[in-house]
Amino acid sequence: MKTRFVLPLLFLSAAGHGAIARAQSPGTFSLTGNMTTPRFGHTATLLTNGKVLIAGGVREFQGSSLVILASAELYDPSTGAFTATGNMTTPRTSHTATLLPDGRVLIAGGVPFFVPDLILASAELYDPSTGAFTATGDMTTARAWQAATLLTSGKVLIAGGTAPVAELYDPATGTFSPTGKYSSWPADFNSPQGATSTLLQDGRVLIVWEYPALGALDQGGPAAELYDPDSDTFTATGTSALWGYIVLPTATLLMNGKVLVAGGAAEVVNTGAELYDSSTGTFTATANMITGRAFHTDTLLPDGRVLLAGGLLFGSGDLANVELYSPVTGAFAATGNMTRARSFHTATLLNDGRVLITGGFSPSTTITSIAEIYHPVVLVPAPQLFSVSGDGQGQGAILHGSTHQVVSPGNPAVAGEALEIYLTGLTDGSVIPPQVAIGGRLAEILYFGNAPGFTGLNQVNVRVPSNVTPGAGVPVRLTYIGRPSNAVTIGVQ
Repeated sequence: MKTRFVLPLLFLSAAGHGAIARAQSPGTFSLTGNMTTPRFGHTATLLTNGKVLIAGGVREFQGSSLVILASAELYDPSTGAFTATGNMTTPRTSHTATLLPDGRVLIAGGVPFFVPDLILASAELYDPSTGAFTATGDMTTARAWQAATLLTSGKVLIAGGTAPVAELYDPATGTFSPTGKYSSWPADFNSPQGATSTLLQDGRVLIVWEYPALGALDQGGPAAELYDPDSDTFTATGTSALWGYIVLPTATLLMNGKVLVAGGAAEVVNTGAELYDSSTGTFTATANMITGRAFHTDTLLPDGRVLLAGGLLFGSGDLANVELYSPVTGAFAATGNMTRARSFHTATLLNDGRVLITGGFSPSTTITSIAEIYHPVVLVPAPQLFSVSGDGQGQGAILHGSTHQVVSPGNPAVAGEALEIYLTGLTDGSVIPPQVAIGGRLAEILYFGNAPGFTGLNQVNVRVPSNVTPGAGVPVRLTYIGRPSNAVTIGVQ
């Protein structure tokens, strides 16, 4: 089956999948169902089925101690309701949660606040198909307040978090192993207790340290480092004018490949923001935020803007106000307020383009179960892979790169060959590559962008990984700016 026969038919039958629809109440927030329990310090992870996994966190204060949760729950955007799912094997907060290429979620580390001797090295996996958590290998070092990043290899980089070294988790073996040391963290100073980590378009990772004390500023530690998976090394990069405020900022990869670093706190909360350019290794100032904030959330929207929500303004308490950063204008603009002030909350971009806000402090001494939804001016759905049937299910509209024939059980793909995937939903002009999983293994991206000769259609070319389990119905799924597409199938030999 040739390309020129397949593509027009599939495009016409599925063109509506990538359409942009206007929200009913653009730029505003509305309440959705409450979580089953109040939480802060929890994680929120968008699953491949479109639901959101909420895990762990702190439920309440009891005197001078905290009640840490092992419970987890699922948010269903189609119903607006939260329902309980299996409990974690260990109560934890200040942990990380990372969606793996096979659809499972890696939960790592964590600790009750201000109880250093209880820092966790344990990790576990959540399986959406069973709704259960199971233990996986322990980290090499106990840590909390760390950052976790899925690399293009399919491994997960764990950096920062009360530990002087980084490590890698390999889903294939279920084990962690040490990786390169940080480039210039002073040996006589405690390790950074937190970090942001941002996967760049070239596969490297930008680490922006969140220091536990201003004393770190006098110890010669780097403001930011780059991790290179190819060489397994960290190198210092850039000098930030916000250096004195780099405690709990946010760092967001923009569609143009730059990283927006915004907010944070030292003695006061910071209104400043900067852009990191990986091509030059430098930070440069951009416009200030409207309101200084720390402990806020950052969400890259499909239209390229960044939603900065809530947070804490020292002396004024938690914030309900929200602003949008536009890379086009280089400026922040106010958007609708949240229904309530909150900090230490989560924000998750949903598959339909809305943003889910959950939990946190609201106000500063109250832990809330209330959740709400942000409605962007435009709703941009997650990418949709085309299928031969036109309904986005079953046999995928995926072609052999060499012959332009459909990859099928009778004409399977082989390891190392190039495939062409057709879809809608990529952002025009974006340099951020998607991630494509074939049989739960990440594939090398060879090309992504517009499909030549087909207006409104996207194309992604990939190389079949060598470790895919053969079969007639091997699943293929694409993830783009954190949102998974539908799954289609191909034959793999």
